[in-house]
This record gives sequence, C-alpha cells and structure tokens, in this order.
Amino acid sequence: MAHIFIIDDSPTDVRVFTTLLEKAGHRVSSAVNAEEGISGVKRELPDLVIMDVIMPGMNGFQATRDLSRDTQTGHIPILIVTTKSMETDRVWGMRQGAKDFLTKPVDAKALLQRIDTLLPG
Repeated sequence: MAHIFIIDDSPTDVRVFTTLLEKAGHRVSSAVNAEEGISGVKRELPDLVIMDVIMPGMNGFQATRDLSRDTQTGHIPILIVTTKSMETDRVWGMRQGAKDFLTKPVDAKALLQRIDTLLPG
C-alpha cells in the first residue's frame, strides 16, 4: 500500500493513527514536531502526510505551506487532522496547500476513506 508520514506532537494520536494505518496495510513514519516532520518528509518522500496544527515551535499551517510550496514535496497530498474546528481554520489550512481537513477526534472509517481519496493512483 502507501507510505504515510504523520506529523503530530501527541504520542497517543500518533500511536492510534499508526495502528489504524498499519492494519489497513500502509507503511507509517512519524515526527513529533513540524521541523522534524519537514526534514523527514523531504528525506523519505512519502505518498501522503497527516499534519497536526497545534505543535510547539512551527505550527502545522506553516509546515503545510513549506511542504506544499517546495518543488521536492509539493506533489505530496497533505491531510490536516486537528482539534481546531472553526471553518476559518479549514479554509486557512486549504489555502496553505492542504488537500483535505479533518477535525479530531477522527472517525477511523472517515480517515481511511479520505486517505484513499487523496492517494495518487
């Protein structure tokens, strides 16, 4: 299946998403902050990125903008998954280059459906 990179500072969320995605047949990598995530995505070139927004240091909106505007990573779809639930957050995330936006807590079935929709091929 696909290689999915999770950028999220919550060890619990990373564990839950990793378990779900691996059961669905995906390979998973992760980073605990945006800076580490950006370098990991540039190094590994995954098929899709799951991005949290609220993280120490650089936030997920900034990291999404960085990755989506980089010629090396701009083709990789980014799915923002965050506790930020305002419509303005969704719109801002999409304007930074995200391809989709989900609010935590995320329904497992909905997450897998969105990922399937975003994956190339």
